[in-house]
Amino acid sequence: MEIAIKTNVLATNDQLAAQNKDIFHRAGITALNIMGSPGAGKTTLLERTLERLKGQLRVGVIEGDIYTAKDAERIEAHGVPVYQINTGGACHLDAQMVQKALPHFNLAQLDLMVIENVGNLVCPVEFSLGEEYKVVVLSIIEGDDKPLKYPLIFKESTAAVLNKMDLLDFCDVNLVNLKRDILSINPEIKIFEVSSRQQTGLEQWVEWLHTIGKKSG
Repeated sequence: MEIAIKTNVLATNDQLAAQNKDIFHRAGITALNIMGSPGAGKTTLLERTLERLKGQLRVGVIEGDIYTAKDAERIEAHGVPVYQINTGGACHLDAQMVQKALPHFNLAQLDLMVIENVGNLVCPVEFSLGEEYKVVVLSIIEGDDKPLKYPLIFKESTAAVLNKMDLLDFCDVNLVNLKRDILSINPEIKIFEVSSRQQTGLEQWVEWLHTIGKKSG
């Protein structure tokens, strides 16, 4: 019975996600679903990214969190349109939540919609939001065992951002093994090594965003 209920929930979500995808396509917007553990540095990465995309791409941001609006307040300070979704306990965003957020944006004035999902390596990847690309952010201090323990999020993502590279010498992580395991799950995935705090390694990541953001624009 639980399997049947889950299948029905995902099927309904997929229908709404398809509607969202059509809305993004008709507006000429590339939608990005950023996922990762709590504390992986998703919001800081987004802040540094917005600073570099300013004047190049018109970006809107949907922030997902369980209760607070702290992340949305941080993003709003960068002068981009942002809308906060509070799930009230759910560990992921779903397509209906995103669909209800879209009227709060002037979609005709956006090139890129970034959706920062709730911090979690499991649930968010199971629910399509209508995005064109999924991105997983992994802090290297989480350990090099994470890709094989949570393979689906790496399998479904177009890009993996390895964050907090400035801490590589201070944690017990084998970077070679980490990247090898990611590529064994998804040979086509793009891997970016960055430090959002030190603002290093961001150039290739931003260049990729600029490329995909202009595809629809």
